[in-house]
Amino acid sequence: MLTLEKLERARSLGPVVVDIEGTTLARHEIERLRHPHTGAVILFTRNYSTPEELLALTGAIHAVRPGILITVDHEGGRVQRFREGFTEIPPMGDFIRFGSRAPGLLAQAGFILASELRAVGVDFSFTPVLDIDYGRSKVIGNRSLGKTPEEVERNARGLISGLREGGMGSCGKHFPGHGWAEADSHVALPADEREREKVLADLDIYRGLASELTSLMTAHVAYEGFDGETATFSQTLLKEILRDAIGFTGLVFSDDLSMKGAGSSESVAARARRALSAGCDMVLHCNHPEEADEILRDLEWERPERFTERLAGLLPDSGTPLGLEALRSTERWKEAVRALRAVDLL
Repeated sequence: MLTLEKLERARSLGPVVVDIEGTTLARHEIERLRHPHTGAVILFTRNYSTPEELLALTGAIHAVRPGILITVDHEGGRVQRFREGFTEIPPMGDFIRFGSRAPGLLAQAGFILASELRAVGVDFSFTPVLDIDYGRSKVIGNRSLGKTPEEVERNARGLISGLREGGMGSCGKHFPGHGWAEADSHVALPADEREREKVLADLDIYRGLASELTSLMTAHVAYEGFDGETATFSQTLLKEILRDAIGFTGLVFSDDLSMKGAGSSESVAARARRALSAGCDMVLHCNHPEEADEILRDLEWERPERFTERLAGLLPDSGTPLGLEALRSTERWKEAVRALRAVDLL
């Protein structure tokens, strides 16, 4: 629920998502967190040793920058940053075989995922993956929730409901779709050579979920049906189609601008400006702290009219969530675990 308190927190935050190097904050990272352009932190496996130390780290981050959004890529399967001490969620593709039962099972998985992250002070996970599994992509595969737009939408709706119950928003990725392009955008710029109508048909997923998703993330994919534009930098895709035609009102993240799919022929600050100008609300830049500092230093940014409201929609409710031990003593958490164990998903 959007509250005045969340809006007040969001007003102090900027459009850049940064990362940190270890399990504690270094002095220069504290200064980076305090920069007015910083609005969120993304955590990785390198930031994790135990649940207790992770709770201490998230507490330290919030102490330095109250209200900042702490995020992680924690989807389940091979993309789960914290493992020991957490429930290991299976790949989303493992749920597909349950057909009409899949959305209910995904709701249980979403609740476990969100409630456990919230128990250690992590506010938000970049999930669900909405890319269709066409059997082509080298990076999506069993991260996908289905082989058709209808199947992905149905299953994602279940997962989103579980995330919401666990106290967390959602991030559909990778808009408008990374399931057809074969290359991995971490190491190359993938191309989707399909005609425009085929790409637009995949967007039925986003049309169906527009009112439920609180955010989405762009694809570093070049779409030949859209004059070869990369989605992260495409005003046509982000403004004309996503905002105007689909009517999406949530926050738009760029995918990581340090990835090869985002290009390298211009400065990182210029890349960030171009993504924000195209229609992204926030930009990620990971694993290159000196480049993140360059973005913070050189980025010229004026707060867009809807930015504060969109970011506030991702912030968790105020108050201290249950710790992991207390969470696992609740009947709701036990019920979710039992449901997944009953069908051998845990």
